[in-house]
Amino acid sequence: MRYVSHLHCPACLAVYPSHQLMNLCTACGRPIQIVMDLERLRREQGADGWWNPERKNLWRFGGLLPLDINDPDDALHVVNLNEGNTPALPYQHPLASRLSLELEVKDEGKPYPGFGANPTLSFKDRGMAMTVSMARAFGLKRLAVPTQGNAGDALAEYAVAAGLEVVIVMSPDTDLPVLAKVAAFAQLYPQNVKLELVPGTIIDCGKRIREHYVPAGYFSVATFQEPGWRTEGKKTLGLEMAEPSGDRLSSRMWQLPDVIVYPTGGGTGVVGMVKAFNELEALGLVGPKRPRMVCVQSEATTPIVRAFDSGDPDITPLPPGKTVATGLNVAQNLGHIHVLRIVRDSGGCALAVSDDAIRQVIRQEWLERRFAWSPEGAATLAVLPELIDRKIVNEGDRVVLVNTAAAEKYMPTIRDELGGGM
Repeated sequence: MRYVSHLHCPACLAVYPSHQLMNLCTACGRPIQIVMDLERLRREQGADGWWNPERKNLWRFGGLLPLDINDPDDALHVVNLNEGNTPALPYQHPLASRLSLELEVKDEGKPYPGFGANPTLSFKDRGMAMTVSMARAFGLKRLAVPTQGNAGDALAEYAVAAGLEVVIVMSPDTDLPVLAKVAAFAQLYPQNVKLELVPGTIIDCGKRIREHYVPAGYFSVATFQEPGWRTEGKKTLGLEMAEPSGDRLSSRMWQLPDVIVYPTGGGTGVVGMVKAFNELEALGLVGPKRPRMVCVQSEATTPIVRAFDSGDPDITPLPPGKTVATGLNVAQNLGHIHVLRIVRDSGGCALAVSDDAIRQVIRQEWLERRFAWSPEGAATLAVLPELIDRKIVNEGDRVVLVNTAAAEKYMPTIRDELGGGM
């Protein structure tokens, strides 16, 4: 943890030492974040000397991460399965052509030649790679997570690689490929992975973790409830969107998108990406202008959308519904207060989308472009017309849609939309 300065709470501004192992802020009960010593990083490595584009995984960002793979002491703890470094693919779409948009899809699910590849075909690998690595640095042996599915899949994979013991609590309604994968890990590696099924959603699973597993000695790595670790992993999404590529590579010019459209359950990625942008500005690599952040939720469960529309500073939870986009079925999270602030400060918005619209996008884009969207990713494309109508997206903008996982992880739920299979 070479360049970690300290921990702090963005809500109440409490400060904690970097070596303190904790979950939520002890002063206000909100999520905490890791603060990097950017002044020392720049003094020792220059504005972007910590960046190694030859490394084809998220650890390419070296000293800007809490564990620097280039530091021998930090490297001892890193669990690297070549996660991250996914492509931002130019996406040909009629709306993009009409408005001369630079429309890109940050595809977190499918491996592409010349890039890294998330081992469980989901963006959750970023957060869990960092979480398990940081857990090793702190000497932890037992972790527990409540999950809608993909985070549990990722934690199982990394726990086996790291030799840790983990409990994964998920709903029996989890998408079958994910549920089967975690169940198989629990059978094949019982010394590493325990699976417990709890009816309901991630809220019910989280209650089980708090009431049973934390008292039994497990450390909770639920969304926003570990000390900023998952946020640091998701931060790499933003760093990859900004890093030099193409014509900007030779000049090492960092550049932020104009709009980021992000399918939002817990919202760790939103917080992580903006943290990345703030750090890049502090290092002198980008200016103060930020992308307009758009949070997309399912009409079945809309805590952020409702709070955004009503002007409330935090969400008011209601019971979750049911949606094909299971990763969006998060009725409440302690980090939503930060997500709302970010969306408002950026000039973005929060929108809800129906399951019918999600299914239509999956079906149409597979038929016309042979691109297989996850339900959560499809939600981002479904709202593009409304974003144009609202002037959130304007002519010539660089717009990044985040496709958070592979479509295969949602079979057989979306099989009909993909013409019976892929």
